[in-house]
Amino acid sequence: MSSAVEAISCSKVDVPAGPEPDESAAAAAKAKSAAAAASPAEHGECGEVTPHCHEDEEDEEEAPKVIDLGPRVSIKDQLEKDKDDESLRRWKEQLLGSVDLNSVGETLEPDVKIMSLSILSPGRPDIFLPLPVEPNAKGVWFTLKEGSPYRLKFTFSVSNNIVSGLRYTNTVWKTGLKVDRAKEMLGTFSPQLEPYTYVTPEDTTPSGMFARGSYSARTKFLDDDRKCYLEINYTFDIRREWPSTS
Repeated sequence: MSSAVEAISCSKVDVPAGPEPDESAAAAAKAKSAAAAASPAEHGECGEVTPHCHEDEEDEEEAPKVIDLGPRVSIKDQLEKDKDDESLRRWKEQLLGSVDLNSVGETLEPDVKIMSLSILSPGRPDIFLPLPVEPNAKGVWFTLKEGSPYRLKFTFSVSNNIVSGLRYTNTVWKTGLKVDRAKEMLGTFSPQLEPYTYVTPEDTTPSGMFARGSYSARTKFLDDDRKCYLEINYTFDIRREWPSTS
């Protein structure tokens, strides 16, 4: 809509009323030339939309507003700074939680490793999804029953530094059309030896004739800096019944 409005305004030419015949012809020629030069359809100069490369075409959510907190400092430096101030030291310990210094490196960048993914459904054995995924692996990664409740369980480790705003995104396509987009904020985590575990709220698989079939999907784990720690492209099925466990 806005591009159309811009195109109209760019090609609009005001012609003064009542010119002399020769002046009218000259004005018309000038107007035609100006309109041709301004045409967005032919020259792309007015109302042009400049393409912007995104990490993912389907990832259209607004990037989180970044608050400038100053230069990033390693956790070791944070703990060493003002270490003689007892109240400040306790406040840092409370803020950082049970930070394990063995998991803290000299680098300022956090390191997150997704250790395991699984699907939990009441009354069913947990579905453990193998990691790492083999490159160019073919076949269905897992199969779910239509209309079934399920949760996702993530196990991951954090080292080197605090990871802020870790989140999970999942985009699903069926026959080439995007049919679902899920986002889940996991939170902010400090380094520690023990892995973290996160279980998503319960959801339900779609049901019905049109819901059954094969899907393709892309899962990502990112932080507030849009650093991607894991990206998985895979296929899965939704069927009338659960697959046999034998």
